[in-house]
Amino acid sequence: MIAFHRTLSGESVHFRYFSMFKLESRIAHERLRRICFNDFDREIALVVEYRHRGAREILGVGRLSRLHGADEAEFAILISDAWQGHGLGTRLLELLVQIGREEKIARIIAHILPNNTVMQRVSRKCGFALRCEPSDQEWLGEILW
Repeated sequence: MIAFHRTLSGESVHFRYFSMFKLESRIAHERLRRICFNDFDREIALVVEYRHRGAREILGVGRLSRLHGADEAEFAILISDAWQGHGLGTRLLELLVQIGREEKIARIIAHILPNNTVMQRVSRKCGFALRCEPSDQEWLGEILW
């Protein structure tokens, strides 16, 4: 996971975390321990891993987190810069939506920055409706069933 975070540009980090989140903070032991060991009743993370001749590399991570006290969840996706544009984000989101349906989650949402047009396009492709939240200066994507 540490090596994965080293592959991310400032823009990718900003699009995912909505701020400049320094590498040292992203790879801090306490943070990684919290995000790598999920409570599967509340959260699931899918990891895209490339294996070649014994070496392993994380290419992307998708996360679906149930919102407290609601029958809904929020998704987040982060793809290594070198692997963006290869369909990994779309595939991760398709799988997260499938898991949401199987878990009987009524609504999946995501908060997306206005200039993150790639994630907006991926969300629409996977069936999400987007609307602008001017007070938060972000897009809210949601899918209902």
